[in-house]
Amino acid sequence: MRVTHVITRLIVGGAQENTIAGVLGLRAKPGVEVQLISGPTSGPEGSLESRVAAVPGLLTIVPELIRPVSPWHDWLALRRLTALFRAQRPDIVHTHSGKAGVLGRLAAHAASVPVIVHTIHGPSFGPFQGSLANFAFRAAERRAGRVTTRYVSVANAMTAQYLAAGIGKPEQYTRIFSGFDLEPFLNAKNDLALRAKLGVGPDDFVIGKVARLFEHKGHEDLFAIAPTLARANPKLKLLLVGDGVLRPRFEQLAQQLMPGKCIFTGLVPPGDVPALVGIMDAVVHLSRREGLARVLPQALAAGKPIIAFDCDGAREVCCDGETGFLLAPGDSEGLGRRIEQLAIDQQLRERFGARGRTLVKEWFPVQRLVDDLHALYLRLQTERSSIGSR
Repeated sequence: MRVTHVITRLIVGGAQENTIAGVLGLRAKPGVEVQLISGPTSGPEGSLESRVAAVPGLLTIVPELIRPVSPWHDWLALRRLTALFRAQRPDIVHTHSGKAGVLGRLAAHAASVPVIVHTIHGPSFGPFQGSLANFAFRAAERRAGRVTTRYVSVANAMTAQYLAAGIGKPEQYTRIFSGFDLEPFLNAKNDLALRAKLGVGPDDFVIGKVARLFEHKGHEDLFAIAPTLARANPKLKLLLVGDGVLRPRFEQLAQQLMPGKCIFTGLVPPGDVPALVGIMDAVVHLSRREGLARVLPQALAAGKPIIAFDCDGAREVCCDGETGFLLAPGDSEGLGRRIEQLAIDQQLRERFGARGRTLVKEWFPVQRLVDDLHALYLRLQTERSSIGSR
């Protein structure tokens, strides 16, 4: 079985980590040959390219495959992808992310690839952008959908959104959670030395957020209530893990609203994230656009309670009153109230964390992701052969 995965770029992010984990895991399956195609990776979000670049013959970079809409580059990328698929002759093309998802599927169809799979890591349309952009992205997804064999959704919420937009049929969708290596998070500890290094006291109550410093990630919602939280709890600290174009703005806000109480780690290697989550007392996720943020199950694996806005797939791991608190997007008052509740109730934090660990151990091991993908590929090949023999 020859499988080619395609993604727009390999920045430090959930979709990219998911894709790399699947590609590397599938390579270990007997009888499976895997290729990975990506556009160039650059910018403040960091790069995961080194994880796959060192594997001989695995990664191909298509310079024309860029994230911004560019008719000239998009046409060139479509031609290049079509040529690559004709040369590689994969049995399955599996695409990821918006730009690579559309161009990759159209190129695979043009190259007569038998099975075309697309993973929806997050919505490419929705209330976070204007009507013209929504119209264009929906149209592109519908066009690519006509040549898609199967969709993989990282959350059922993605399936519901795409079906509501008239993309695909229910039987074309399969949910496969974005698995990851659980052990570093299961073993994460409240390392007092790491706390001290970051300027966090042993008795400080640390609210953590792991996300790019970018639009729609919800940092503004946290800063909106930060002064109130700081007054109510002098021991409170914010630990913001990630980097991005909005960092200068957020650093200025932090200095104005809660001086000395907000730590920016900047971009850190994914391998350092478990230790940072380990020193957090609770994790908040306030994104308005995300399929299912990996930080939510990662926090639960570390035994941390979570607070999330009810957006996209968050409710599929943030079970209100069981693993954390789920809030309506933009509910700043509720956010502040729930943070204060967790700050004073250690038993509640421990109960949420324990329940979350049980959930994550069942659904999010990286091997389950790989096994589920492999089983899906085998099933799709069987179905294809059955149709062809009629």
